Amino acid sequence: MIKDILKILENDARTTTKQISTMTGTPSTEVAKLIKQAEKDRTILKYKTIVNWEKVGEEQVLALIEVKITPERDVGFDSIAERIYRFPQARSVYLLSGTYDLAVLVIGKTMHEVADFVSQKLAPLEGLQGTVTHFMLKRYKEDGEILEGKEEVKRQPVIL
Repeated sequence: MIKDILKILENDARTTTKQISTMTGTPSTEVAKLIKQAEKDRTILKYKTIVNWEKVGEEQVLALIEVKITPERDVGFDSIAERIYRFPQARSVYLLSGTYDLAVLVIGKTMHEVADFVSQKLAPLEGLQGTVTHFMLKRYKEDGEILEGKEEVKRQPVIL
């Protein structure tokens, strides 16, 4: 039951407890209780709005930075990853398999701001061996939402 509620909220965080109740057949009071518990135990971390900032003239520069690091004894990659995810510019940080160890998604106002972050914040970190920065030139889809172009019709046509 909680998984169904979480899937509904993940798809649309504005779904009301009454709507979720109708969709799942669970009483509204139980839905509200389960949501409150999921927020308390950090199963639900945050409610999010996806904004297409270009529509309001706000330029953003997104960059994916691959980071090669030397793991630390007894803590592996976690200690360096924590130092990186504490920076406000780091929107997401992931441990990877392959050539690089971490992927860091960074958002800045300009390419220069992102470059400064890499050179002044990341590069000096002890244990960091190297980085590769990929600037994202255009966003087509984010968190399952198409940003540009036509939205896919989700319902079946009515045939008379």
